[in-house]
Amino acid sequence: MPSLILEGGTLRPIFSAGVMDALLDEEMMFPYCIGVSAGISNGFSYISKQKRRNLEIVEQYRNDPRYIGYRNFLRHRSLFGLDFIFGEIPGQLIPFDMETFNSYEGKLLVGVTNALTGRPEYMDGLQIDEAMTMLRATCAIPMFFPAIEMNGAKYYDGGLTDPIPIRKAVEDGNEKHLIILTQPKGYVKTFSKQNAAVARLLRRKYPLLEEILLTRHERYNETVAYCERLEQEGQAIIIRPKVPLDSFEKNVGKLRDTCQHGYDLAMEHMKDIRKLFH
Repeated sequence: MPSLILEGGTLRPIFSAGVMDALLDEEMMFPYCIGVSAGISNGFSYISKQKRRNLEIVEQYRNDPRYIGYRNFLRHRSLFGLDFIFGEIPGQLIPFDMETFNSYEGKLLVGVTNALTGRPEYMDGLQIDEAMTMLRATCAIPMFFPAIEMNGAKYYDGGLTDPIPIRKAVEDGNEKHLIILTQPKGYVKTFSKQNAAVARLLRRKYPLLEEILLTRHERYNETVAYCERLEQEGQAIIIRPKVPLDSFEKNVGKLRDTCQHGYDLAMEHMKDIRKLFH
């Protein structure tokens, strides 16, 4: 069974949205989909077969202060308007097709980080609630989001502990993989002073997150290397952008071009992608 792996990156996964639009055009539904942060959030529109929905959202709302703006801290302690993004947009403005989503017969996993244990967990995306709580959790970048409560536990961004959840896909028995990364080939994540500062702020409340934040770059780089080994062994196809995109890009034209870039690269690789199913 082939898997679809989705990296996060705030607005960078608009590239991944383009790839998934190409998959929809080719009527290619992966039976196993796993990801973190905005990657898997965009993946939900793939599962609901709503081509261009992710692009339409950023085209209309990227520069709307209800989407990203400091006033959101007053209501949600978040840079992002949580109720706007996960409530008003899918519920009213650009409706999410829950009926088609619920007809998906595959496996959909949302990676999150347990704030207390510092361990990754994988939620069944098909059990999403009306508030889309697990998507709020997987996108919860510390300091930009509050910790999100689910089932009596607090969660942060799944990318902290498992930025590219390929090993979970392998562990679940998948033998072939389409891995969509959101950084160009050769990108190396470096130690972040911002992560160190966040670690200091959180270590009293969530002490096991400190080491996670301080070593995040090492885990990311090792995981990319593992993905590349799978590609060399013929077990994976990696699709990633040729040029970088800022995680908080404001230029809607650049976001649109990046989405098209993902679409075009997917189409170039479509013959090989089809082989993953055989």
